[in-house]
Amino acid sequence: MTRTKVCVIGCGFGGLEAVRALARSDAVDVTLIDRTNHHLFQPLLYQVATADVAAPAVSGPIRHILRREMQRGRLTVLRAEVTTLDAGARTLTLEDGSTLAYEHLIVAAGATHSYFGHDEWSRFAPGLKTLADAFDVRARIIGAFEQAERTQDEAERAACLNFVIIGGGPTGVELAGALAEIARHTLREEFRHIDSRSARIVLMEGSPRVLGAFDEALSASAARQLRKLGVELHTGCQVTGIDAAGVDYTEQGQPRRLAARTVLWAAGVAASPLGRALAASAGAPLDRAGRVQVQADLSLPGHPEIQVIGDLAAATTPTRAGPKPVPGVSPAAKQMGRLAAANLLRRLRGEATRPFRYADYGALATLGRNAAVVQLELPAIGRLRFSGYPAWLFWLFAHIYFLIGFRNRLVVLIDWAWSYWTFARHARVVAQAVAPPKQAPS
Repeated sequence: MTRTKVCVIGCGFGGLEAVRALARSDAVDVTLIDRTNHHLFQPLLYQVATADVAAPAVSGPIRHILRREMQRGRLTVLRAEVTTLDAGARTLTLEDGSTLAYEHLIVAAGATHSYFGHDEWSRFAPGLKTLADAFDVRARIIGAFEQAERTQDEAERAACLNFVIIGGGPTGVELAGALAEIARHTLREEFRHIDSRSARIVLMEGSPRVLGAFDEALSASAARQLRKLGVELHTGCQVTGIDAAGVDYTEQGQPRRLAARTVLWAAGVAASPLGRALAASAGAPLDRAGRVQVQADLSLPGHPEIQVIGDLAAATTPTRAGPKPVPGVSPAAKQMGRLAAANLLRRLRGEATRPFRYADYGALATLGRNAAVVQLELPAIGRLRFSGYPAWLFWLFAHIYFLIGFRNRLVVLIDWAWSYWTFARHARVVAQAVAPPKQAPS
């Protein structure tokens, strides 16, 4: 039997769901391509960066996760990076120059950091998208406390103990809450010359409130809970510069400067460079963030064999008030992956495809110990809003449930329980870079 060749680029939430759905069909032969060998549960990536859990607890080898699908003999997994594609010839070019042919393509390449035209800031303010990012952030956080301990200069010590998070969305508030707990509890008895509790955790947001996607009441509750944890909130401020010594910003029309050795970026995302490749080869329209504007069924205009899903897709969903942009969150990516697979199989059967309709079940954000906000949209109950300790428990068990694999669920639950009762974070180990051996003089 001749099977249709399908390529899926990216093993995030959307790509994983698409592959799982397609691997059950006898009509297709699937090749999954990803730059890494692991699937990452990104909602908990900040906990790797703040040493609450170890990296293997929020990730898993792709080949192990999809081992049952591979045993059916219709799935190939390649660790590779797609550099260019030819929509006319229906081929992909990998980083080693080799090419791969496809008949249908699902692109789930995700997103990267956006510095709003100031890419030079990335050297001083890393974001969180990959495990490598998390390791970098962890090293910077731990290194800042270590540098404060060894310096004799009071101004330098103060700068080392200033931590700035730019962006008041879920990632920003979660980082701020975790850093406050590290400073106030985890490290308070581990240094001789500094008091870690004197650290300033500063959260900067350009809009008037944090968690702008949440209801105003929940946003206000989040702000109160963050302040209670010791986080300084600066809303309505605009960052104008970032360098190795600190952050320049304007607040209430006044230019200001904050000396800080650790600046973390959580303010924006940009689409994968594959979006530009699709625009060049397939004529795909892009939005301002570089995301691909897809049709209602997630395919490209003029190229029904190509579908784009997840953070790379600028998709809309119908509502009573008209089309509404689909948020770049994991539930949306999963739903897109399942529909893309189903529509692909419908095309092979000669059936009409179906439009994407996003089922929005709400949003969650944790702010630290016993602090969180939850807004749910339940079909039978309607809107449900709550915050504080009940919301924190709901957030905790929801994330445990959606983790990939029983082992990861068990390990994270144990780590969280231990951290809750002891305030300890045993994932604080930072690898030391090994310098290349010196050449002997000739």
